[in-house]
Amino acid sequence: MLLVRIGSVGVVGGGIIGLAVARELTLRLPGTTVVVLEKENRVGAHQTGHNSGVVHAGLYYRPGSLKAELCTRGRSLLREYCADRSLPYDERGKLVVAVDAAELGRLDALERSARANGVPGLRRIDGHEIAAVEPHVTGLAALHSPATAVTDFAAVAAAMAEDVRAAGGEVLLETPVVGLERLDPSGRSGPRWQARTPTGPHRFDQLVVCAGLQADRVGRWADGTPSPRIVPFRGEYLSVVPEKQELVRGLVYPVPDPRYPFLGVHFTRRVTGELEIGPNAILALDREGYDRHDLRWSDVRDVLTWPGSWRMAARHWRTGVREVRGSLSVRAYLRDAQRYLPALRREDVVRGRCGIRAQAVDRDGELVDDFRIHRADGVTTIRNAPSPAATSSLAIAEHVVDQLTA
Repeated sequence: MLLVRIGSVGVVGGGIIGLAVARELTLRLPGTTVVVLEKENRVGAHQTGHNSGVVHAGLYYRPGSLKAELCTRGRSLLREYCADRSLPYDERGKLVVAVDAAELGRLDALERSARANGVPGLRRIDGHEIAAVEPHVTGLAALHSPATAVTDFAAVAAAMAEDVRAAGGEVLLETPVVGLERLDPSGRSGPRWQARTPTGPHRFDQLVVCAGLQADRVGRWADGTPSPRIVPFRGEYLSVVPEKQELVRGLVYPVPDPRYPFLGVHFTRRVTGELEIGPNAILALDREGYDRHDLRWSDVRDVLTWPGSWRMAARHWRTGVREVRGSLSVRAYLRDAQRYLPALRREDVVRGRCGIRAQAVDRDGELVDDFRIHRADGVTTIRNAPSPAATSSLAIAEHVVDQLTA
């Protein structure tokens, strides 16, 4: 076995992917100095801590894509990791439901992809069989994925941070990276890269950028590449009141539209037992603003000055209008949900939490769907890591470290 020696690696970002990479480095490269630089006062503060906790089984992803490969591997690794660390992992199962005849063709295509991806236990069921799985859900046909699970990704990230520290690595909180500088490109006269922070510089032989909502900005410091740009989308949830949470046992999803990377409004029973509906997807005016009225002009400017934003808007404006309508009106939002769960009433839901999705958009306006990982000059940059990134985090870490040690 070839032992690769790397003196030091800096990981920018303390979300679940950055921590998984740092943990993998400590496992695969003992003796290497591993330092995670996280700007918040806790790990998993943004996308990791604001998602729905779904562990995906691989239904949606184009066979042969990086998403399909790493989701399948990542789900298995995550299941083992949660068992080993006594973390919650509940295989509640998922139904992807076609509610009208127009959706049956898309359901057929989804079934073919899911079977090509080896989704465990997958079965096609009719309207009568839907009631056996979810008694209050209606539809013409559905795919049932019993291996789809829920977990607490913030707790998983915290456990990974403990693993890094236990192996001798560092997780530095409240340490924002404000710039990256190339030192000696060859590395012969010392470290190749310097990360500037308010408390002083940190020098590394290799860098891994896992900056999530800030991935494009930090990535540009490393390689000057402007594309893709992160366009943030806010996902808003409705919470079902405790008295009606038993209306859904597990997870209920619509048949996705292949033109969009968003899965549409769906139902999720979380590990806490809470039932959520959502999220929708509307343009966010602040990459890290979780209040409906948050606005940061620098984030708005970055969206408006990116040619891909306008091309995306021209292509998908009708969907955007529908999403905004659902954001402004709980009743409009609820109408979409009632297609699957007719028993749900307005008094059964309240506005819930929200999250921000880092959606990468190319200059031509295409929404980047697959994971996009770029490596050059001693820096690995994760440019796009939307769902199922949390599910895939341990497999993404293996992939990144394989590249780093090649």
